[in-house]
Amino acid sequence: MFNSVVQEEIGSQIKRLPNSPGVYMMKDGDDRIIYIGKAKNLRKRVSSYFKQPSGDAASMGYDSSRWKTSKLISRIRDLDYVLTDNEVEAFLLESNLIKKYRPIFNIELKDQQRYTYLKVTNEPFPRLLVARRNANGDLYGPKGKVYGPFVYGSSKFLTIGLLRKIFKIRICNKLPKKPCLEYFLRNCDAPCINNTTMQDYMKNIKSLQNILEGKSDISKFMGEMEVEMKQASQNRDYERAQQIRDTLHRLRNLSVKQKMEKAALRYSNEEYVGIIKLVHEGVAHVMTLRRRNGVISDMKKFEFELLGDNSLASFLCQYYSSSPEIPQLIYVNEVPESSIALTESIKRFTDHDVKIILVSDKTKEKGELMDLILRNLWRHAENGFPPEVVELKELLHLSAIPSVIDCFDVSNLGTKYAVGACTRFVNGKPQKECYRRFKIKLTFSQNDFAMMHEIVSRRYSFLKVNNPQVTECTLPDLIVVDGGKGQLSSAVSALKKAGLHIPCISIAKENESIYSPNLISPIQIPRRTQALKLIQNLRDEAHRFGLAYNRHLRKLGDSD
Repeated sequence: MFNSVVQEEIGSQIKRLPNSPGVYMMKDGDDRIIYIGKAKNLRKRVSSYFKQPSGDAASMGYDSSRWKTSKLISRIRDLDYVLTDNEVEAFLLESNLIKKYRPIFNIELKDQQRYTYLKVTNEPFPRLLVARRNANGDLYGPKGKVYGPFVYGSSKFLTIGLLRKIFKIRICNKLPKKPCLEYFLRNCDAPCINNTTMQDYMKNIKSLQNILEGKSDISKFMGEMEVEMKQASQNRDYERAQQIRDTLHRLRNLSVKQKMEKAALRYSNEEYVGIIKLVHEGVAHVMTLRRRNGVISDMKKFEFELLGDNSLASFLCQYYSSSPEIPQLIYVNEVPESSIALTESIKRFTDHDVKIILVSDKTKEKGELMDLILRNLWRHAENGFPPEVVELKELLHLSAIPSVIDCFDVSNLGTKYAVGACTRFVNGKPQKECYRRFKIKLTFSQNDFAMMHEIVSRRYSFLKVNNPQVTECTLPDLIVVDGGKGQLSSAVSALKKAGLHIPCISIAKENESIYSPNLISPIQIPRRTQALKLIQNLRDEAHRFGLAYNRHLRKLGDSD
């Protein structure tokens, strides 16, 4: 079906899929989406594609469908997915994504024809065409500027013939040497025989483009036609005046529909932009969700490196500068820098007001949608981390993946040989160049709590945030302390005194209980979980490292 390397990679991706409702997307070697489906349980549904049929199934006439599935599976090189809150949302999102990406293995539904694009060609005397897509979803035909998609029933979705008549646009593929029937029907001003100038022709084209882009309504164009109608009447060209009157009648109907449409859609078009930053990896992940009339209609996922001026603000500016449609409301999970200037910049790309709004916990509905985005982002970000690190994040309800973990232990045999140790694991593996050992200097009694406070304070005294001098080791994502409530309290106190806000837990040897400053009762992580084994390895390594230093000092008899 496919080679063992690809099979192993796909199998690994399936194991990381959540047991949650959502939409999955299968991609080929060129990163094209070739199939989109929905599921109540993503992992269970996707894994079913790769199970071999039983002998009974094969004998009951399932060979044909299995062959088609095998053809699909043979082209899969990558999997992607987006979580939804329930199966109903999965249905809606699946439908919208299929209409957008038109995967070759999905059914080509007829109602997709309800979505259309219009194109104004780049020819000397431009034409207005329906822009069609090929099997890969690419637009083909003459080069030009594309508008849409327009939905059937929208005031912009008129028959292309009516648009051509209103704006006097030619329909011939090439300019003939004599006028065609459209000229005699007064539907075209015949640029083929120089009956109109390029300037006048392009004036109509520009009016059409402004309406299609939403930069202006048709009132200005109607005003110009009314003036022309009056002039024609004064010149006793009553036939021409009647033609303009009929055109104005069509345009007035169009104008009423546009006003009603704008009123109905006011603030119904909104976009949610969520971002998470993996500082240790130097990468930011962004996801956008577009919602129209309360229904999620599209999602996009991006990532960029955290270097230079790369930020949420620069991303938003670039994203909307190339977007064919900009919503009135943009919801974010963090305030972008220079937000006022950014908002003004985005407004220049469109003709309406734009607001960038920080989603707060008070706005329940919007908060839930942003939470959905962030959950999806973390799911995608977690694919690059060991399972035990991801599991630890979920069990401790951390806001970020603990890719960098420091662990502290105190080893003392009386105050003479009292030492402390700090070990560091990165992505579940020891990073020994960042290990540190401490000879207790400030505690003169056998007080484990005071010693813990001392070594935590000393460990991070030089690891200050925004300190350009520090390059060897960065601040951790999580701190683990060997001990119970007392040791944990001392470590948290030291962090607060240093002005550091780092999640901190402790592990007590008896029953391997996990204590957190935010919980009254300890957490009992199941003993078979990889997350607990990771914490135990950290604790044991810190104990070994500290004990080795203690023995070294005793051997030397060093009391300094």
